[in-house]
Amino acid sequence: MKPKQTPEPADSPEPHGAALDRYDIAILGELQRDARLSNTELASRIGLSAAPTWRRVKWLEEQRYITGYRAEIDRRRIGLGVLAFVRVDAMRNTAADTRALEDAIRQIPEVISCHYISGSGTFELQVMTTDLDAFSRLSLETLLNLPNVKDLHTSFSLGEVKAGGALPLGHLK
Repeated sequence: MKPKQTPEPADSPEPHGAALDRYDIAILGELQRDARLSNTELASRIGLSAAPTWRRVKWLEEQRYITGYRAEIDRRRIGLGVLAFVRVDAMRNTAADTRALEDAIRQIPEVISCHYISGSGTFELQVMTTDLDAFSRLSLETLLNLPNVKDLHTSFSLGEVKAGGALPLGHLK
């Protein structure tokens, strides 16, 4: 005898396809605003019941639309007064040299983001330190000694206009 299967709630989504629908987009938007929402509160905000909302969040995590949850911390309150943007010029751009540089950059805690860039330079780093002396030490002792680095070009943030913003989702609707 087969076990009796419980029927899906009326507002339950069909088995999830590859595309995001309005509920998925609403979940992403709400969790970007407040990742600490309870499942019940999230469900209420997007107009589904708790069970299908929970399944959708799990699906979004499994499909890597949601890659993690973290607290937004005020950098100044924890003593990180300097925010710098550092363009790194590499000597050569062979695959092995680039991988070595990438691996070394990943090991530096003060580098909070790193991007390949177009135009002049190879990478653009976002770097946070406690003060200018700490940034100077990091530049001279670490960044300039990274493998394959030819030069650094630094710009300092004089004030944040917008930071830690949510990703735009309007194009998904």
